[in-house]
Formats: sequence, C-alpha cells, structure tokens
Amino acid sequence: MKPLSRLTLLTFILLLNLQINGQEKQPLELWYNTPAVDWMTEALPIGNGYIGAMIFGDPAEEHIQFSEGTLWSGGPDSNPDYNFGIQKNAYKNLPKVRDFLKEGAYKKADSLVKKSFVGKINNGKKYTAEFGDYGSQQTMGDIFVKVAHKKGEITNYKRSLDINKAIAKVHFEVDGTTYNREFFGNYPKNLMVYNFKSSKKTSYEIRFKTPHALVKENFTNNTYSFQGKVPDNGMGFETKLHFKITEGTVSYKNGIIYIKDAKEVTILHAAATSFLLKYPNYSGTDYKAINTKNIESAALISYNDLKAEHIADYTNLFDRVQLNIEGNSFPELPTDKRLENYYTSQNTVGIEVLYFQYARYLMISGSRPKTMSMHLQGKWNNSTSAPWAADYHSNINLQMIYWPAELTNLSECHVPFLNYIESLVEPGKLASKEFFDTRGWMVNTMCNAFGYTSPGWGIPWGFFPGGAGWFSQHLWDHYDFTQDSEFLKSKAYPVMKEAALFWIDYLTLDNQGNLVSTPSYSPEHGGISNGASMDHQIAWDLLNNCIKAAKVLNIDDDFTKKAKEVRDAILKPKIGSWGQLQEWNEDVDDPNSKHRHISHLFALYPGNQISTTNTPKLADAAKVTLNARGDSGTGWSLGWKVNFWARLKDGNRAHKLLQNLLNPVYSKEIRMANGGGTYQNLLCAHPPFQLDGNMGGAAGMVEMLLQSQTGTIELLPALPDTWKQGEVKGLKTRGGFEVDIAWGKGKLTKATIKGTPNKKGIYSIKNGKTKKFKLNSKGLFEILKY
Repeated sequence: MKPLSRLTLLTFILLLNLQINGQEKQPLELWYNTPAVDWMTEALPIGNGYIGAMIFGDPAEEHIQFSEGTLWSGGPDSNPDYNFGIQKNAYKNLPKVRDFLKEGAYKKADSLVKKSFVGKINNGKKYTAEFGDYGSQQTMGDIFVKVAHKKGEITNYKRSLDINKAIAKVHFEVDGTTYNREFFGNYPKNLMVYNFKSSKKTSYEIRFKTPHALVKENFTNNTYSFQGKVPDNGMGFETKLHFKITEGTVSYKNGIIYIKDAKEVTILHAAATSFLLKYPNYSGTDYKAINTKNIESAALISYNDLKAEHIADYTNLFDRVQLNIEGNSFPELPTDKRLENYYTSQNTVGIEVLYFQYARYLMISGSRPKTMSMHLQGKWNNSTSAPWAADYHSNINLQMIYWPAELTNLSECHVPFLNYIESLVEPGKLASKEFFDTRGWMVNTMCNAFGYTSPGWGIPWGFFPGGAGWFSQHLWDHYDFTQDSEFLKSKAYPVMKEAALFWIDYLTLDNQGNLVSTPSYSPEHGGISNGASMDHQIAWDLLNNCIKAAKVLNIDDDFTKKAKEVRDAILKPKIGSWGQLQEWNEDVDDPNSKHRHISHLFALYPGNQISTTNTPKLADAAKVTLNARGDSGTGWSLGWKVNFWARLKDGNRAHKLLQNLLNPVYSKEIRMANGGGTYQNLLCAHPPFQLDGNMGGAAGMVEMLLQSQTGTIELLPALPDTWKQGEVKGLKTRGGFEVDIAWGKGKLTKATIKGTPNKKGIYSIKNGKTKKFKLNSKGLFEILKY
C-alpha cells in the first residue's frame, strides 16, 4: 500500500475532525441562486491575508477582482516634497489658540486651528487623485475567465461561500454538462487558488486587466506574469498566474491565455509589491523573487493537497470558537432571502450565528502575521480612489475592525495591526513635535501606508491627536489576553510609553486644577472645545494601562510616578444639565442630536473607566445619552451601540441594535443620514461598505455572553431573552483565560474556564456576586448549573 503524503494525511484528519465535531451537520454557508452583478453588495470575499479577492460567479465569464494590501498610491515617491503632512513650526500658534479659548473666543480659536493645524497634501496637476500625495489603497486588477460552455439553459445554479473551510464555490449545469469552480486563499503558500472543473472537456480564455501602468508582460512555462507600477509613485508590483491543466493545451497571444479541451484547470495566483513597512522610504521588497518562489513551490503540489493545506491552516484558527444558539436557521433559503426574512420570521437567530462566524472568517482571511494591517475595507478594494482612501482611520474604525481579534481567539490575526501601530511611532514623533511641541508620538483621524500622522486637511474631522492613545490600547489588550510578557516588555510598553508622553505634555491645567485637552474636537461632531471628553478618557485609559504594564514589568521610575500623577488629575467624565454624559467640558450637548459618533462613551466601551458596578451614576448618564441618540446610525455606529448596551448589561437593547445592524440595505449611495445595515453578501453597509460594522457586531455578541474588562470574568452579563438556549466554546478573556459556556432558559447550565494550571481568578454569573476560583492541575475549573 502506498503511504499517505503529509498533505493527503492532513485531508484525512480534517475530514475526520469535521465528522466528530458535527460542523458538517450545521453548515456555515452563504449561498445564492444567481451570479453577483455588483462588487460591493453581492460578490463574495476570499483572502489569504495578503490578498483579498471578490468572486462573482457568472457562468459565461468568471470575474475575480483582487487587491494586495500593500499597493498604495501617494507617499514619498509620489512627491519629492512629501513630508507626512507636517506643517513646520505649527506649534508656535498653539498658545494663541489656547488664549482664545480661555477668553471664550471660540470662533477665533477655531479659525486659527483651521489655518495652522491642518495636514498638508499636494493636489497639484501631477496628483489628480482625490487624495493627492496622501494616496489611496489600490485595486491591483481583475481576472476574467471566459468559459466556452455549450449554449443552453443554465440549471441547478449555486454560488456559495463555505466559511467552515473558507472556500467559495460555483456550481451549474448546461445541457448535461456539470461545471464546478472552487476559490480559496492559501496563507502558508501566499497564493490564491482557483479551480475550474467540468464533466466534459471545456475551453477557456483568461485575461488580466489593471488600471495601472504596464512595465513588462510575459508568458513562459504555463505562467503569465504582469509587472506594473502605480502611475503617481511608481510603486512596482507583479501579478503572476500559473496554469495546471488536466488534458488539453495552453497557449498565449496578445495578453490572452487560451486553454483548449481541458477537464480541469487550476490557477495559482501570486501578487506582491515593492512596498516595505519601514519609515521613511517604505520600499525595498523583492516582490518578483517572492512571487517566483511561491509559484514554483506550489506548482509541484496537487490541487487537492493545496486545498488540504489551506483547510488545515484555516480551521486551526476558525475552529477554536463555536457558537450555537437555539432558534430557526433556514439554511435552505438563499442568504439574501434569509436576510430579507430576518424581521418577519420569529426567532431567526441562525443568521446571527452566521454573521458572527462570518466576521471571524473575514478576520482570518484579511489579517495574518507578516501581512499588512486591514484597512477600512479589510483587504477588499476595487478602486484606485476608494471611499476615504480605504485607509487606516483612527477615530473608531480601524480599532473596531480589530475588536474581535482577542475576544474570539484570533490573537495571531491582531499582529498586523500591532505592527502597523509600531510603524507610526517615528513619523508620529515628527508630527507631535511640529504641531504641538510635545514629546512622544501621535496620529490623527486619517493614516496612510506612508507614515501620515498629521491632522487631516480639513477641520474638524481631521483633528484627532487621540488616535495613538487609542491604538495603544490594542497593544495592552494583546498582552492582557495572551499574557505574553516578552511582547509587553519589548514591543507594547515602549510604544505605549511614547504615546503617553504626548498626553503628559499636551494636557493643560484649567481654572479648577484639572488637566484638560485643549484645543480639541469631539470626532466629527461639534465645534472646538476646551476639552472633548473622549480625549480625556483616552488619555486616562492609556496612562492607566501604562501603569498596569509597569507593574507587570516591575518598573517604578520617574515616568510611572508622573503617569499616576497625570492620570489622577485628568478631568473626570461629567454629567450634564439633562442627565447626559457630557461630550465636552462645556455643557452644550443637544438632546435632539442623532449623530453617528458617540465618542464620549469611550470610557464605557472599549474603555473601562465607566461601569455599572463601579460608577453606576456615570453608567446611568451614558444610558441617557444613548437613548437620546437613538437606535439608528451608520453600520459601524450600530455596531458600537451593540457594545455600549452590552456593557450596560441590557441584553435586549443590545440585541435590538444587532437586529438593526442586520437590516438589509440595497442602496449603494454614500448617504450616512439614512443609516446603515447589511448588504446581500453580509458585508456591512456604512454606507458604503466598511468592515468595521461586521467586526463591531461580532464583538458586541461576545460582550453579551462574556465580559472581563473589570478583572472579573462575567458569564452571560447581557444575555437577551431571544437567546433562550445555546452554547459557546473557545472565547478568550483578559488574564489569558479561555471560556466555554452553555445555557438554557436564560440561565447558565455549565461553564468551563481554562488556562495555566493553578492560576487564580474571579468570576460572576449574570450580574451576580463575584466568586474566586483556582484552576486545577490540568488548567480547568468547571461551574455547573446555576
């Protein structure tokens, strides 16, 4: 008997595991009975961390649109005068702005900020794109696979995405011939893999189309190579397609690959760029060598073994968390119909479970070690001038995209964002010095791939120096969930400390002896202030985390003493005249405002300065604010509100916001006032598409089932009435614990806490009293029926 190869053995083990854990009986699948026409609302996303592709599924001509995370316009090579948006010596105007604010001359202060504290971008003739030399994330192009199937009626059509295995599929029949396609991203090989199979010999025409400039095009040894460059900055890139066929022939002419009379075609797709995430030049990657190595190594492996390798790699992450909630699922309906029926059918929690796991699928597909951080659209972008440049927004969006990483047992997927944060420190120091004459580093609302950390080119939306402090929370969280003390020492703490130095220098004393942030603007809402509450809450959170980190690392020095002094002097959250949590130092909140940003509730989530147990009056004020703002909003805003209400221990209200987030959206217009929801392909409608709502919704579902921000593991803290019975396995908490929970009739039936043997902790059940626990020698602690 011939011995099994390693990858064939992986296939066997994988199939056995799927049978054991029962996931085949409960498929997690998006599926449709028509091809996709629209990229944003209908096409299905796949990815390998490096590359994001969208699959359309047209029987006559498959369309695969893709982008690679490091392909950007703008930056140093687009403009010899590119300087990260910095205005030299802007800080010299800071005392005058502060004097105006003390005098109550808000209009004069605002006018001077708009003149002196905006970032610079070049929008000259060379930079015709909307964002000038700031740049935009770029599509790399489109692959079209024309299929010469027989003329006739198409039957049994199905387009699907199996998120248990991360494989997109297309199936249809024409006049007795069956056609099957499979698409997936293989992370270990850094390749995308597309397989076309038919029951009879079929011919194909394949072409690549890109909006970028051609440098060199080549076809040899069944491999097509397109080397190009981004027009404004000359960033080099290569797309490479290798063709493996069963029977038939392959030829090439005038940019088109012809495959004749093949029963099976496998396309290995590599893509890479010259970008290197390193200040100040951001270039130097040998992308052609990378692609050649990846293609040559994979070309020696069968399609089935490449598929098995991919599934084993993917399920190692995905299978860590399982969620089952009793209720109607309707998997027999196409996903678009399930979404439409969500409000009219009773107890349709099945699509909520699918939505939760879809977010984890997108996280794994879009963010893996050694890849670029996800941007506003994850890794999926079909434009050269994407909405908001498909960049890295620091005033909520990028952070929200990574909220589920630690919670849902995907710490490895957090790493690209943490690396990106570290890359901003040096340019952030330049910006903080020139704009505010402070130590440390900062970022503002919009960040690009090339170290842009200055304020944006418009006020008030562009002014948000709190971004670095908020980013730094993710560094602390990664330690808090993983307990990786070496990471804390060598990477997280140095970056956190530098971010804290900015706030230590920037905060100023008011007439009451409080430290306040001035000038400041609450993100994208309201005018200039003597202290936007979100700034104070972020600064408090950052300094508090630095103090906790120093304790872990046994550091007691001048910085830690100063950090405690400043933290305790920062203006605390204030309750205003109508019982609301104040958005600004000034009590000017409008009770009729329905604005999408509710930034002054940062202290409630994702911070922990406000809680129902430790600060009940402030928690009540947060409720007043949330009730005033209402239950509508853009997609990400709805996602944030799910988390707010979960932290307030109101599971039914959190669930209502989750339902609003799953509201079907059909318009493709950017009309934020009309609110967001979910497109047919379950991507979040901001509108337009942004990934943050998907991730925020998933994080909120975790918060309804498990919380740990106060140091106590809270089981079922905000369980909604709708989720009467269910089970979740594999969620993570701060302190490095992993938790399984089962419940019935709204009450806990069993929970298991796992971690380092003999480790101690505290838990509570559904807002009950806290109890101490200690893991046994096997690292387990069980809690039975409550």
